Formats: sequence, C-alpha cells, structure tokens
Amino acid sequence: MNQLLKTALLAVALVGTTSHSLLAQEEFDDEESKKVVPIDKRYQTEVNALVKLPAVQAAFKRFAELEPQTKKTLITLTEIPAPPFKEEARAKAYAAMLKEAGADSVWIDEVNNVLAKKKGRSGQKTVVVEAHLDTVFPAGTDVTVKQKGDTLYAPGIGDDTRGLTAVMTVLAGMKHANIQTDADVLFIGAVGEEGLGDLRGVKHLFRPGGPKIDSYIAVDGLGISNITHRSLGSHRYRITFKGPGGHSYGAFGIANPHGALGKAIYYFTVDADKFTRQGIKTTYNVGVIGGGTSVNAIPFESRMEVDMRSESPERLKTIDAMLQAAVQRALKEENAMKRRGPDLTVEVKLVGDRPSGRTEATTPLVQRAMAVTKYLQAEPKLSASSTNANTPIANGVPAITIGSGGTGGGAHSLNEWWLNDKGVLGMERILLLLLTEAGVAR
Repeated sequence: MNQLLKTALLAVALVGTTSHSLLAQEEFDDEESKKVVPIDKRYQTEVNALVKLPAVQAAFKRFAELEPQTKKTLITLTEIPAPPFKEEARAKAYAAMLKEAGADSVWIDEVNNVLAKKKGRSGQKTVVVEAHLDTVFPAGTDVTVKQKGDTLYAPGIGDDTRGLTAVMTVLAGMKHANIQTDADVLFIGAVGEEGLGDLRGVKHLFRPGGPKIDSYIAVDGLGISNITHRSLGSHRYRITFKGPGGHSYGAFGIANPHGALGKAIYYFTVDADKFTRQGIKTTYNVGVIGGGTSVNAIPFESRMEVDMRSESPERLKTIDAMLQAAVQRALKEENAMKRRGPDLTVEVKLVGDRPSGRTEATTPLVQRAMAVTKYLQAEPKLSASSTNANTPIANGVPAITIGSGGTGGGAHSLNEWWLNDKGVLGMERILLLLLTEAGVAR
C-alpha cells in the first residue's frame, strides 16, 4: 500500500473525531458540573502564601526563560512516533530529558512507563505528576511538526505531548530554583492511555507491589480551567458470532452469524435505551461492525465492538449485563432458526475496562486545584472524563486531571494544533498544585 493511500485511509478513519477540549465539554456539560462548589478559604490562603516564596517566583521566572527551549522540546518529542503499544523510542528520549531536567533518579519500568524521582525531605508521602506518552496514531503516520504563524501543527502535539513537555519543564524550574519538597515526587510519562491501551501504564503503577503513591496529578488536555475529578468508567467489548459459512444458495439453511449480530444489537439497544433515559448519565454505542466476504456467501463470522460508559460503577455493571443477555438471547434464537448444520458460537472479549469513581470536590487536592486556578485568574471548571486519573481514583488515591496550558484543537486528527497562548501559566499551575500537595521543605 503506498503512502498516499495510507494517509487517505487514516484521514477517513479519523473523520468525525473531536478535539479533546470539545470532548471534555460534552462530558462535563451535565447538571453536577454546573453546580457552584465553594473554595475553602484556607486553601486560597495556602496558595497566596506559597506564591510569595522567592523560590517559587524564581521558578516562575525560569518557566518564562525556558519558553524557547520548551518549544524545541515539544517539537522534538512530537516527532518521535509513539503509536499504541509502541512507545519505547519516545520513552527512552523522555527519560533522558527528565534526567537532564534535574531528577535524582530515572528508570523505565517493565511496560515502558518512565519514572523520574525527586526526593523529598521526609519522603513520608509520594505525589505523582504524570502525562501520557502514547498517541492514537498508527505507525507510519507523518508526525512532522509544521508551523504557521505562531501555531504548531502535528498529530499528537497537544494530546499529550504538550503535557509531557509541561511536566518536564516544571521539574527543570524546580531544579533551577532549588525547590525541595517535603514529600517525594514522581514525574511520570505513562504508556497506554489512549483507546485500547486501556490505561495499561497507570494500571501497572497500581499493581500489587508497585510504587507507593499518595496523591496523583495527571496532566492531559489544554488550558488552565478544567479539573477532572470524576472518572468516567467504560466497558468495551469485541463480540464475534462464528459459524461454518457457505454458499448463499447451496448452504441455505445453516445458521447465519449476521442474523445473530442483528438480533443482539436490537435486543441490547432496546433495553439500554429504556435504562439510560433516567438516573446517572450512562451511555452505549455500537461503534464497529464487520464480517462477511460476498453478497452470495453466508458469512463465517460477524463481529461488533461496543462501548458503554458511566460514572456509576453500579449502572455500568447493569448495562453490561444487558449486553451479555442480549448476546445470549440472539445466539439461542438464531440457532433455533437453522435448518441444518452446526450451531453458531460466540466469543465475547473484553477489550477495555476503565474504572469509575470520583475524588470529592471537598477533598484537599480538588480544593487546592480550584484555589490555584482562581489565583491564576481563571474560573475552575469541575468535570467528568476518562483519563489516567481513573485508576488511582478507583484505588482510593486522591487524583485529578488538569490541562497543560495554551490552547489547541483537532485532537485525534491529522490536523491537530497547539498555540502558545499564555502557555507558561500551565506550568505555574502544575507547580503550585504540586507544592501544595507535596509541601515545601524550608
């Protein structure tokens, strides 16, 4: 297949995808997100005292001085492909960058997560600041950065390469200003956030025997307003009905996998529609269907991929059960209709499992994020989304996701772009939130 055809097919595959900022808007545009959550004054006092420290002001100044280098780093990392499950090259480059930025130790774990530790004075607590290494783009995608005016264009430049760059620059600013925290800090580049990566990098961090983590700040998305504190869980399945297949005339009467698939979709969507019309928002989608070889051939398999999402673990479990029941009902009915030949079988494979949960808006981490956002003269916007924060939240660890600064759009498309519109505020926000969580050693 020539490169032109590859590009055309990728463009078709990505048509209709939406920027991260718009997706987030759709996800937090619910009644709970519209509620006004007060900020406890003690956290605003904490932030106001923190920004007066000479070392913090020195770090802010350093962020501004590093802007040209930060841009170069963003371009360099963007142009290192990091397709799903193939993040090794970018991981190695990012590990070297974190070491140069001032980490005390850097290592790459078994799944290619990059971890850089900055030791705290007491080390009694560990705070994570993380961005994800992977992009949604397959191997062979042209990731060359192009500049038009002040805007940078390239697949993955905002999601989440800008996040990686911001995290590294925060570390460099802390090193320059000689800021030591009380807690240990892990600066992490995680694999597998996107799509079928299924949060595998962060799931590995939270494996039994994994590193001790007490607080988790994920950096994903842009701007300085959004605070994702509610994790949108999802179950994703690839369901395949299988049969012998045969000639549409000569083998007529054998069970048809397409018939079973059609019934399964119908039974599931009828029940799911009723269920999702009330209660905590829960969604479902049959996003991919396929199978068959010819109009005059009974297919030997028929498949679909299904996505279900909810903030409520209980509702996600319920709609999942509806899907399973629909599949088994369809299988039984299609097999009952056959006139000859073997029964159909079905394979139900879980290909995505993202946990639901929340870090309450009253917890110190969320309150501090709101206070820092207010200090930077932005309006805090609490939201629900599916990010790397899902896993720590599900493990009982306070966690949120915040943006990396600047503005952009076209995430998950070939025309993704990022503009350095007061992007330095993104680093200031990350630093202030980190220091409120980790404490400043004095």
